[in-house]
Amino acid sequence: MTGTLARWLTGPRVAGLPAPAEMPAPRLSFEFFPPKTEKLEEQLWHCIRRLEPLGPRFVSVTYGAGGTTQERTHATVARIVSETSLTPAAHLTCVGATRDEVDAVARRYWEAGVRHIVALRGDPPAGASGYTPHPGGYAQAEDLVRGLRRIGDFDISVGAYPEGHPAAVSAEADVDFLKRKIDAGANRAITQYFFDTDVYLRFLDRCLAKGITVPIVPGILPVSNFSQVVKFSAMCGASVPAWMGKLFEGLEEDAETRRMVAAVVAAEQVRLLQANGVDEFHFYTLNRPDLTYAIAHILGARAKVDATG
Repeated sequence: MTGTLARWLTGPRVAGLPAPAEMPAPRLSFEFFPPKTEKLEEQLWHCIRRLEPLGPRFVSVTYGAGGTTQERTHATVARIVSETSLTPAAHLTCVGATRDEVDAVARRYWEAGVRHIVALRGDPPAGASGYTPHPGGYAQAEDLVRGLRRIGDFDISVGAYPEGHPAAVSAEADVDFLKRKIDAGANRAITQYFFDTDVYLRFLDRCLAKGITVPIVPGILPVSNFSQVVKFSAMCGASVPAWMGKLFEGLEEDAETRRMVAAVVAAEQVRLLQANGVDEFHFYTLNRPDLTYAIAHILGARAKVDATG
């Protein structure tokens, strides 16, 4: 044991992150996916009601590959408008539909009181080898953004990829493509999830260098099922750092501890980003509210009284 104290005292000092009380609670938004069954619908609405009191800036509802959940997405968004205090953002994609068909969906949203659209190119339908624009449709997300601007004064969010879209020819070309979406009329971008803070901060540097000035909101994915995230990340181009694998090692049969680890990892990630000046975050909830609620609480978000009043 000789020399232990000397070693401790002569090592480098690492400044801690600011205490939560020293930073204002960040602005939050949440993503849900539309239910496929009655049981999953109950789970979704439990999630919505659980997170509603936190007063998010908006909540988005996803759209399945090839528009496969179009009706369920619309029904969910319309119900959020009529039954909650939340501001919904509906996902809308270009895949498998003509411009007239996509425009009709957008007009239905406008008529239902929805003013926020998340405009995405969309994933190819199941079984397709790659993305092929519909002959009479919007070819890319930037075209969809222009189309939405012709229909109404929507608040438009688009996707951004700190590690590059899987189909991008290069990181620089990917940022150029994001710039075109912004120039077409998008108000903000929401990123694919990432786990390495430096990846996101370097991405912001590249965006600013290209003249992008709108918010690039970081997408945060709380990870409770590590093996599932590894598989999904391999498909979408997000990297999973080795340190995360070490944290979840040996917890395959221990769901409760995995949730605890997930809360700590996501809260630390957001607090580090806050310390770097980022003040808004988009959480991919996977329709599981308790983990997201706990992380939001750690970050200083508190339920607002009479949120549904």
